[in-house]
Amino acid sequence: MKYLSFIFLWTLLLSCKSKVSEATSADAIKENKSLVADTLKKTESLVKEPEIPELKTFDGLADTTFIRLADFSHDFAYDMRYATENNFLKAKVYDCAECYTRVRTAKALLKTNTEFLQQGVKIKFFDCYRPNSVQYKMWEIVPNPQYVANPVKGSIHNKGGAVDITLVDLEGNELDMGTDFDFFGKRAYHDNLDLPQEILDNRKLLKETMEKYGFWSIRTEWWHYNLSAGSNSKIANFKWECE
Repeated sequence: MKYLSFIFLWTLLLSCKSKVSEATSADAIKENKSLVADTLKKTESLVKEPEIPELKTFDGLADTTFIRLADFSHDFAYDMRYATENNFLKAKVYDCAECYTRVRTAKALLKTNTEFLQQGVKIKFFDCYRPNSVQYKMWEIVPNPQYVANPVKGSIHNKGGAVDITLVDLEGNELDMGTDFDFFGKRAYHDNLDLPQEILDNRKLLKETMEKYGFWSIRTEWWHYNLSAGSNSKIANFKWECE
């Protein structure tokens, strides 16, 4: 009888220990879940989505005013080559990478890009307005009018009416234009039709759409576009602030 009582008590003790262990384990799981939830909340509060700056408008701005294009649209891409050494000069001639144009040029670019976006592509800039002092820097490095406009006469880049561009898809992949930017050779010519059809189609899309909104190209550079109205502006040496 004593033996049976002992077995009963031992079984009861084991059962109680098991229940205490289960309760402790459940409490631990609940506490861990609570800790994880608190950590996630703290992490979410630290990792905030970057604020998108509010766009400016052209209200009250004269057509000749210089503006930073990124302040007026979030729909362009940029690879400002002359703010790096990745260019034909092999030298950095801008203090920082910015794309400025005159207001009249910006308005035409925004209209053009709206049409490009409807076709699943958008404009990517290599160069925009170029201060005349930068033109002098470029001339010192490559004093050849075949590649660099003489700064005394200046170029439409110095007037805020020219851009060097290509097209990218909405994921940022460049369309094949046959050469890189600033490739000086026949393969970059608009009248060179001895190229794959895809390249010819891409150049045609760029050229015809730009021309539709008042831009004109030059024969030897598929990337260069001048705004017709921009050629009447004066050569400028406006310089933007670098942050």
